[in-house]
Order: sequence, then structure tokens, then C-alpha cells
Amino acid sequence: MNIFKKLLKIGQAEIHALVVKMENPITLIEQGIRDLQEQMALTKEQYAQVRAVAIRTENILNEKMLLADEYEQKAKRVLEKVKDKEIESAKADRLALEALTLKKELIAEAKELRTQIIDNEYEIKEINNKFEVLRFNISKWEKELITLKTKKKIADVSLLANKQMSNIDSNSTIEMLERLKNKAKDLGIKNYKF
Repeated sequence: MNIFKKLLKIGQAEIHALVVKMENPITLIEQGIRDLQEQMALTKEQYAQVRAVAIRTENILNEKMLLADEYEQKAKRVLEKVKDKEIESAKADRLALEALTLKKELIAEAKELRTQIIDNEYEIKEINNKFEVLRFNISKWEKELITLKTKKKIADVSLLANKQMSNIDSNSTIEMLERLKNKAKDLGIKNYKF
């Protein structure tokens, strides 16, 4: 049984080594950048949704506050009508009380809306922070990718140059130089030292 375990371990090691050799850092970094860009697009969408909810909530809050002011004004007008004897006191008190009760309910709803607005602002801030982190990381990795691609091109050119240089036989180069020396002597170049 131990031999099978050892063979399995050797097989796993060979497969792992093969996978490591197949990994292309440039391709993996490009995929990572695409993944970050997808996350950034989702973050933008979340930001837009939360911001839209915040704007709607603020609009509803403003409407409720205006309506609460209107009910307060109605209560005041009803009480003024009592002074002008246009309406009976008991009826005016009842109408004013109803208007003020509605105002109180609207103010309570507005208070809840203010709490929601604060929560929305916090969430917007968090999403914005996440967006900035993603933007920074994308920029950083795009620069790293450019550097890596440049280094790979340099390495490829160096490898090609080394291959070409290794194909040049040193004996043939020496023979060529000897021929050039003899040719120079034949042409009458006497003071030339090799």
C-alpha cells in the first residue's frame, strides 16, 4: 500500500509541476484585471442604485415636511376662523386637532426617513471607498502588466540573440578572421597588426 501512496504523491507532484509550467503570468494578470473591472462595474451599479434610493428618500422627506407645514397652517387658519366667528369653536378645535395629529404623524415619518438617509449616506460612502480601492488596484496591476510584458519582450529578444550567437561556430569565425588577415596582406596593408 505504501508504494501506491508514493506513486500517487509522485504523480500529484508531476501534475502540479506541469500546471505551474503552463501558467502564464501575463494571461493570469490580464484575467485578474478583467475580474477587477467586472467588480468595479458591479460596484458602480450598486452605487447608482443606492444613490437613487437616497434621492427618492430625500424627496419623500421633503414632501412630508411640506405637507406637515401645510397641516400646521391649516390648523392656524381654522383657529383664526373661530376668532372671525366663521366657524364654531368645538368644530374648529376638532379640525385643528386632526390637522396637528396628521402633522405629528408626518414628522414621525420624516424622522424615520432621516434615519434611512443617514444609513444610505453611510452605505454610499462605503461603496465609494470600495470603488476607489478597485480603481487603485486596477491602475496598479495595469502598470505591473505593462512592466511584465516589457520584461518578457526583453527576455524573448535576449533568448533569440543568445540562440543566434550560440549558432555561430567559433572555429568558423576564427577562420574568417584569418582569411581577412591574409586578404589584407595581399592588398598590401603591411603596417596593420592583427
